[in-house]
Amino acid sequence: MATLFSHSQRRPPLLRQAIKIRRRRVRDVQDALPQRAQEVEPQSHHLSSEERALLYEEALYTVLYRLGQPETSHVRESSELLRYLQEAFHMQPEEHQRMLRQVQELEKPVFCLKATVKQAKGILGKDVSGFSDPYCLLGIIEQGAAVPGGSPGPRRRQKAVVRHTIPEEQTHRTQVIPQTLNPVWDETFILEFEDINNASFHLDMWDMDTVESVRQKLGELTDLHGLRRIFKEARKDKGQDDFLGNVVLRLQDLHCREDQWFPLEPCTETYPDRGQCHLQFQFIHKRRATTASRSQPSYTVHLHLLQQLVSHEVTQHQAGSTSWDGLLSSQAATILFLHATQKDLSDFHRSLAQWLAYSHLYQSLEIPSSCLLHPITSIEYQWIQGRLKEEQREELAASFNSLLAYGLSLIRRFRSVFPLSVPDSPARLQSLLRVLVQMCKMKAFGELCPDSAPLPRLVTEALRTGTVEWFHLKQQHHQPMVQGFPEAAKALLSLVQDIIGDLHQCQRTWNKIFHNVLKIDLFSMAFQELQWLVAKRVQDHTAAVGDTVTMEVGESLFQLYVSLKELCQLGPVPSERDGVLALDGFHRWFQPAIPSWLQKTYSVALARVQRAVQMDELVPLGELTKHSTSAVDLSTCFAQISHTARQLDWPDPEEAFMITVKFVEDTCRLALVYCSLIKARARELSAGQKDQGQAANMLCVVVNDMEQLRLVIGRLPTQLAWEALEQRVGAVLEQGQLQNTLHTQLQTALAGLGHEIRAGVRTLAEQLEAGIAKHIQKLVGVKESVLPEDAILPLMKFLEVKLCYMNTNLVQENFSSLLTLLWTHTLMVLAEVAASQRSCPLASSRLKIALQNLEICFYAEGCGLPPEALHTATFQSSDPFVQLTLEPRHVFPELAPRETQKHKKDLHPLFDETFEFLVPAEPCQKDGACLLLTVLDHDTLGADDLEGEAFLPLRSVPGLTGAEEPGGVPQTRLPLTYPAPNGDPILQLLESRKADREAQAFVRLRRQRAKQASQHAPQPGR
Repeated sequence: MATLFSHSQRRPPLLRQAIKIRRRRVRDVQDALPQRAQEVEPQSHHLSSEERALLYEEALYTVLYRLGQPETSHVRESSELLRYLQEAFHMQPEEHQRMLRQVQELEKPVFCLKATVKQAKGILGKDVSGFSDPYCLLGIIEQGAAVPGGSPGPRRRQKAVVRHTIPEEQTHRTQVIPQTLNPVWDETFILEFEDINNASFHLDMWDMDTVESVRQKLGELTDLHGLRRIFKEARKDKGQDDFLGNVVLRLQDLHCREDQWFPLEPCTETYPDRGQCHLQFQFIHKRRATTASRSQPSYTVHLHLLQQLVSHEVTQHQAGSTSWDGLLSSQAATILFLHATQKDLSDFHRSLAQWLAYSHLYQSLEIPSSCLLHPITSIEYQWIQGRLKEEQREELAASFNSLLAYGLSLIRRFRSVFPLSVPDSPARLQSLLRVLVQMCKMKAFGELCPDSAPLPRLVTEALRTGTVEWFHLKQQHHQPMVQGFPEAAKALLSLVQDIIGDLHQCQRTWNKIFHNVLKIDLFSMAFQELQWLVAKRVQDHTAAVGDTVTMEVGESLFQLYVSLKELCQLGPVPSERDGVLALDGFHRWFQPAIPSWLQKTYSVALARVQRAVQMDELVPLGELTKHSTSAVDLSTCFAQISHTARQLDWPDPEEAFMITVKFVEDTCRLALVYCSLIKARARELSAGQKDQGQAANMLCVVVNDMEQLRLVIGRLPTQLAWEALEQRVGAVLEQGQLQNTLHTQLQTALAGLGHEIRAGVRTLAEQLEAGIAKHIQKLVGVKESVLPEDAILPLMKFLEVKLCYMNTNLVQENFSSLLTLLWTHTLMVLAEVAASQRSCPLASSRLKIALQNLEICFYAEGCGLPPEALHTATFQSSDPFVQLTLEPRHVFPELAPRETQKHKKDLHPLFDETFEFLVPAEPCQKDGACLLLTVLDHDTLGADDLEGEAFLPLRSVPGLTGAEEPGGVPQTRLPLTYPAPNGDPILQLLESRKADREAQAFVRLRRQRAKQASQHAPQPGR
């Protein structure tokens, strides 16, 4: 019985060949690694002319002897690749042709197919157990060899093509995988061939058969199929292997690299489905005739070629004013792929070459740092330190250190290297940081650079150093050409403003990037460094000023103070600080400049007010805006003062209170100055003008300007933040001191403005009062034949024209004030004329109708004076008298009513008059007998108005019973009452007695009183 050992001894040439192939693979891998570099420092990507010529020869050789079908994304035509190489190496046409002929004369390489048998699945089970012991035989058959059945194309199915056709020394065999239907080999073989167009790849898969006894086979029997296999085995020769299937491929149909599953073809139709075999192919060269291939490692040559082509790609994009996006052109990608494949570079060494090339080029050309991420990932995934020689480890470590140092230098200068004026700068910086982070996380970096400090610490130190360097660079940039205090102040201010702008950029953009990638708080670090540097220079600058500060120096100091305040506001709040800041309490450095700041603010505001009034033509700005240009300028001026106060915002509470008092005082003084200037401007423009209407227009504008000023002044507490100030100074000032000081100033200014406004409105009213008085005097002199409505028509037309004019030219507040003055004056004129025409009923009637129409006119359907304003103090004054009657009238029909004297304009009259009624005692003792006291307001123009009534029961009068009278009659207080407007139930009962004439007369009287009461309701306090 043959054993596995005896079976393996039957084919010693195949085993020896397999051993040779494996040794050759190890030797090829070692040759592919780069030799020791002369220097650890990264080499420049620029080549000498001799090196470039050798590299160009290598590239031409690669294109001329390309193998396999091109990939989908690769260039198919070799002529296009040759043209690209000519451009990439900057070769002249003559030189290119000479080099091309020289390469064509070189010896061809040995063409090889690198075939890897990975695995198979779903193969036939030939053993009794239902499994097989598969192995593969593979080789290349070129046209002209004795291939049974003809060419490798359409052919008749047959067995043992490899075993019977290919010489044994050219046949390659895999290991035997026992008892499986899904074997895994993962073995690689190098198969040489001469002509790709006439060569085909053959693989036969066999089941290793060993000689076993029937007893052993029956022991492995599991089903009827196994029994059938036993009978079949009995009919064939002992030890004969079973055919499982084959794969036949024409080499010209394969790509340069191929990796896929191929079906195993049967030799008969008995079992058409024989499974699949996973194969990998790669066309490679051996014994290339180029000088570079003979003298340099494949890895080094590929690295130089990659650097040359990438440099050309970057240069081409720069010539077109675009940035290279990291993607190679199809020509460059094709050439590099062909070269790496032909030289049989592993994926690891390709990634290593790509890393070294890109990391070197990144430091000299503008290539995106994202190009480095892919080789980093590939190296990390395939990293095995033992794969590299010591020289290569040193070269890789040098590339790590070089890129880290270069990246830190870029980070140190990130403000100038990645300016925000370039849109993609934040993305570029973030990409660089991610590359450094990924690089420092690599196992290769940890093993080759063990002494490197943590990346966050290195970056933090680089940022801190770069911030200080940037500060000194900016300070040098702003250094004035002429030495002097104004120039130094301007330079320092520009420096502080640049720092503020930089901190804003750090806060909005850069801090997010560094924090997201490395958890570094760039903003806090930059603020800490810069505030110390700024504090030292500002303190030296203010110390040189001294205690006496001029206006010019004070202005520059104020701008510097405001900038420093903005700078401090960017920093952390005191509760979140780790320690004391150098800028804490910086306001004390500027304390001597406060008087000059306040004086400058007032002087500038006063000059603006004077200029605004001088340029004002006292014309309304528009139909809705009835004030002039100077009022707008004044509002802007006051807003600027408030803005200055907010900018100052002095930290010390007590000093802040004094500064606010000064601001309020200056603002109120400017308001009064403006009133004087605007009135003088009106007199100046009105002088010599014959048109009185134009003068009235200007006076209206002046009054409106003052009203607008009053509104602006009223907003001072809000604009100067009095409430916040009161909270701050509560602990250092006496209670009520702020209220007494600031509010007293404000109320004094508002009172002065109110006086000026009233004076202006009074002037306008005086111009109309004469016309009103004239028309009222004419009213009583109109002929009797003229109807009262027609008689008052001139007066109403006059008022309509004048009031419409004033309403158009005055703001609502001033127009209401004017109406109030005119109404009061009109009532006085009406009262005087009525007193003089008391004996003329016709005049009184006309005056009454005029009063009613004037009330309607001044009310203007709710758009004029309100009802409470129409009943002014003059109108509300009363001419009271008392009417005394004994009630009921049917009981005392003979007694006429008595009246007191009429008191002129007296709300608290004292009559002190005595009246006697001669009546018998009997009716006075009846129920309901009373003395009715009716208080009336005498109205010259119309009916008397009811002021109230009181009832005194007659039975309560002393002496009515005949008893002895006391020495003195006591005073009796009676409340004045009004008849109920909704009637009384008793009146309703009396009204129902239609046949009772006295009851009906009483009801009519009470109804009349109730009507009077509803028309003349009592005023508050009456």
